[in-house]
Amino acid sequence: MTQKISPIRLHRELEAIWGTGKGWRRLAAVNHNIIGARFMLTALVFFGIGGFLGMLIRTQLATSESRFLDAAEYAQVFTMHGTIMMFLFAIPFFEGLAIYLLPKLLGARDLAFPRLSAYGYWCYLFGGSMLIIALLAGVAPNGGWFMYTPLSSSTYSPGINADVWLLGITFVEISAMTAAIEIVVTILKMRAPGMSLDRMPIFAWYMLVVAGMMVIGFPPLILGSILLEAERAFGLPFFDPTRGGDPLLWQHLFWLFGHPEVYIIFLPAAGVISTILPVLARTTLTGYKIIIAGILSMAFLSFGLWVHHMYTTGIPHVALSFFSAASALVAVPTAIQIFAWIATLSQGRPSFTIPMLHIFGFFFVFVIGGLTGVMLAMVPFDQQAHDTHFVVAHLHYVLVGGFLFPMLAGAYYWVPHISGRQPIQHMSHAAFWMIFIGFNLTFFMMHLTGLLGMPRRVDTYPAESPWEWLNLMSSIGSFIMAMGFVLAAIDLFLVFFFGRPFRRNPWNAGTLEWAMPTPPPSYNFAALPSVDKRADRLDINRLGSRLAAGDGYLGFTRNGWMETLGVSAVQARPNQIIILPRQTYLPLITALATGLFFVSLLAKLYVIAPIALLAVILLFLRWTPNEAVQTTGSELYAGKGLVLPPHFESGDPPSLMAMRLTLLVTATLFTSLLFGGLFLWVSAPGWENLRSSSVSSIWTLLACVIAIAASVLGSLPAKALLRAPFLRLASMALYGIAMALLLVDLVRTYGTEFHASDAVIYAVNIYGLIHMGIGGLLSAFCIWRIRTGYVTENRLVDLLIAGLWNRYVAATTTIVAVYPSLLSLLQGGGS
Repeated sequence: MTQKISPIRLHRELEAIWGTGKGWRRLAAVNHNIIGARFMLTALVFFGIGGFLGMLIRTQLATSESRFLDAAEYAQVFTMHGTIMMFLFAIPFFEGLAIYLLPKLLGARDLAFPRLSAYGYWCYLFGGSMLIIALLAGVAPNGGWFMYTPLSSSTYSPGINADVWLLGITFVEISAMTAAIEIVVTILKMRAPGMSLDRMPIFAWYMLVVAGMMVIGFPPLILGSILLEAERAFGLPFFDPTRGGDPLLWQHLFWLFGHPEVYIIFLPAAGVISTILPVLARTTLTGYKIIIAGILSMAFLSFGLWVHHMYTTGIPHVALSFFSAASALVAVPTAIQIFAWIATLSQGRPSFTIPMLHIFGFFFVFVIGGLTGVMLAMVPFDQQAHDTHFVVAHLHYVLVGGFLFPMLAGAYYWVPHISGRQPIQHMSHAAFWMIFIGFNLTFFMMHLTGLLGMPRRVDTYPAESPWEWLNLMSSIGSFIMAMGFVLAAIDLFLVFFFGRPFRRNPWNAGTLEWAMPTPPPSYNFAALPSVDKRADRLDINRLGSRLAAGDGYLGFTRNGWMETLGVSAVQARPNQIIILPRQTYLPLITALATGLFFVSLLAKLYVIAPIALLAVILLFLRWTPNEAVQTTGSELYAGKGLVLPPHFESGDPPSLMAMRLTLLVTATLFTSLLFGGLFLWVSAPGWENLRSSSVSSIWTLLACVIAIAASVLGSLPAKALLRAPFLRLASMALYGIAMALLLVDLVRTYGTEFHASDAVIYAVNIYGLIHMGIGGLLSAFCIWRIRTGYVTENRLVDLLIAGLWNRYVAATTTIVAVYPSLLSLLQGGGS
């Protein structure tokens, strides 16, 4: 039990524990309020840069035969415009919004892994900065934001331009994967007690689905980037048709990511609408459960649509009909959400505030984008409109209309929460109409230029074409839209200085983020709430007063720990007290070391890259000590008569779920690699009756057998490994032997004149080598944790995590062993 203290003293003690500090200490911040705000602010800076590049594009195309930019400059500008908007603005912005909002909506004090969020932010900032520096230096990517091969190969792009894209985007994607894992674990493990899945705020459902899509959708792009960089740097011909590769493999890997990304961008914006629309309509959301079914359906269907972008690549007609039907079918779950929003409006009393105005702008623009999407889903029309400005117009109507208008609505809705002040809205109406009119003038005209045959990605066009006046109108509209965004930015910025202060919940909402002071304190809630109804129907004013007085769970401080509750995934029953790490510079330092690794690869300094990678590994190991482990060995009081174990003595801590998600990420990447090999066997030239000299190597087979033995030892029951640490030592030694054998075989068989079949087997073996190395590292780590007292009979988390990895290594190593023989069998026609 803990002694009851005054609310003022409680808030001071919580702030002393959770607060970040000022000056240089801000670089050590791990608090989700700071990290989320940094993500959003940085994304807006990149948005400004991308918008400026868009203005350069429209200036170039405003008149025929323009000499404003030459062809090389234009290629860099339009490539960077698309890259920034897709990779550096849209996804990071909603990541930041989710990082900022989710703990508040769920009734938690922070995310599950605060340091991981901070590390992800620094990776995002440094990776994005690599691209911007390259643009300023004149060596920016110039092959389009999709980097199609063979134009992005070393033959046709011999400089470092393409390498900047491949390595910079891979660096940035680290941030996306960390955010996805963070979001899933936080939603499933850190909700308020009683907030079962069917009571979650609808925004949490949207983000849970989106994060799951990212876990599955991003690895194919990461794999494609790695393979293309390996081809450019080391001559492994995955995409070179002269040596058994196929440029279409890049398109498959890219669009396995690229089309789900459209919905990954749209769904958070739709989640914003589903959250704020009922509040602005003074009612509750209609069709809560059917909306959840709709977003789950949309997520499922989105992974069957990637060929939607490849209708003109020669794919068989039967396959085209399947993907065309799937592309049209995805309109159904989208329509479910739109009709649910209309029904919500119809039964409420909408107030026509600035957020509502942006929502109506979204309805108008997104419905047009959806209709043109159905048109492009039809194969005959798509084959006529493919690679024209009609596709550019559709893309912007769906993504800009489907993302920016909801995000502006969300900005005006939640800026009072961030700033503690309400908007004055002197310029907001003018800003909206300038954005709305400018947007439609810009991109509606592109439908017409596309239907008149104007191709994408051209930097000039002849004076006798019928496109000039339409392009001029588009360019005028783009400048009107840009001025509208500037006005909106100024308007929102002025809120922080001249906005009207308010006490609590200016929108009369029913969600938990308004049950706290604004701006929010670093600990969110003085005490954590319990929920007995759907979490968008709460009496926020009464609940906020109770929580501020410390009436709830963990309404006290203890040992200087940063504590929040962990719950069961489905019913949200409290089952652990999660003790979070304090502020630290380690995420920043680790991200700098990670950046050094990527920069050394970009500069072809391959001697430095392993050193930087070793530094990253050692720095991550520095994250693991937890002072709380040394000071507790019993259950802890959580308030309201509840006693719970700390998370490291729980049977299902957040880190265990995070490892399962990490394995899902790497399994998706591995599956994409295996798919790549089989795709090349089916479609690429030069694979007929070809037998690779490196297939079925006895050394590889022996290494795999030894690695499987090591993984079996490492996956024995945790308590057995604790009592017999020599088994863990044997596992580590066997991993070392297996890695040595496989590495020697890889060095022996490497050649500059590889066929793609050799390259695929090489990549599969390297995948196995890396995972064996991590298995051996985890064995050494567990031995160290046992010897230093972190692992005991009651604290087996490290051994459980290592066991998961070892079981995965056993499965994948078996595939690594048989895959060369399978390819050999296929190449030999089954003989």
